[in-house]
Amino acid sequence: MPVVNRIADYADEMKGWRRHLHAHPELEFDCHETAAFVVARLKEFGVDEIHEGIAKTGVVAIINGQGEGPTVGLRADMDALPMDETSGVEYSSEVEGMMHACGHDGHTTMLLGAAKYLAETRKFSGRVALMFQPAEEEGGGGEVMVQEGVLDRFDVNEVYALHNVPGVPFGEFHTTPGPIMAAVDTFRVDIQGTGGHGAYPQDTVDPVVAAVAMVNAIQTIVSRNHDTRQEAVVSVTQIHAGSVNNVIPDLGMIEGTIRTFDKDVQEMIHRRLREIVAGTAAAYGLEASLDIDVGYPATVNSAQQTAFAADVARDVAGDSMVNDAQGMEMGAEDFSYMLDARPGAYLFLGAGEGAGLHNPAFDFNDEVAPIGASFFARLVETAQPLK
Repeated sequence: MPVVNRIADYADEMKGWRRHLHAHPELEFDCHETAAFVVARLKEFGVDEIHEGIAKTGVVAIINGQGEGPTVGLRADMDALPMDETSGVEYSSEVEGMMHACGHDGHTTMLLGAAKYLAETRKFSGRVALMFQPAEEEGGGGEVMVQEGVLDRFDVNEVYALHNVPGVPFGEFHTTPGPIMAAVDTFRVDIQGTGGHGAYPQDTVDPVVAAVAMVNAIQTIVSRNHDTRQEAVVSVTQIHAGSVNNVIPDLGMIEGTIRTFDKDVQEMIHRRLREIVAGTAAAYGLEASLDIDVGYPATVNSAQQTAFAADVARDVAGDSMVNDAQGMEMGAEDFSYMLDARPGAYLFLGAGEGAGLHNPAFDFNDEVAPIGASFFARLVETAQPLK
């Protein structure tokens, strides 16, 4: 079964929604105008309930089907990124230093398209909870929504989400059972030495050489302490020390990222970081402090729900357009908190050729929106058919 004809009928309307959202990006939890736009559309559609102010600016809409049944949850993220846009499209961001470089404007549009169709047709039993979430990129809005009891409050049984991916063939769905995206932690090491003249290093305690030694040792965690059969990444992404070519500085700083899927692996990496920082500081005779910021957990799909979602995707896109064994990605996603709380699945939807995610030239492919909306709609109708 291809794209739902009724949803195809309002493809141009969806394009208008998406381009409005693209021109008016908002960050983190401050998605006030975006939420207002979403609420206005939901009222036009005639959904049964609209709940605002969840996780500050999140919105949950309820659409009742025909007859008793469970509640399926569909989620879209709404926030943008703190970047300047270079796409050159006529509807480019009107807000300096902000742009929709990850397609959350498109995700919101796809869920709105599904909402319009489901409110109009109601060819399902039970209920659907449409969750429009702020602060995916930074702040963990998904975690906040779970903590505020959204899933319990609306009796959500299962949860599903989509993410567009440029570079993947247009309309092709990718997913996998089990871990699909990594847990993400960040770390920072502050190194306190004793600065002085570069010509007299014997009178200093040099944080530069200590920082270099730490970086080299940190790179051995994955290569020497980690079981190579399990996925993990530790990357040092910043190293700062000094500002003048003849002065040994007092201070040095290292920052980096950790990506894991297994909690034991995560704990091992944290332990080795502590040991390396403490040991190197002792060896070089200076002080060093380590701060590890534990971020989003791994995004783990439930096997049963992933198989079901892949079958729905086949109905929409065709058998050859679904890869349900894509493997794991090292990116991170705060839908992980919802999947920790409920069974469900996270899928990627190919957007065809174009600038990559988090690129200042990125623009969501509007032609893919009816496919995503059709997937959401068919998922509800298939999961909760009329009796």
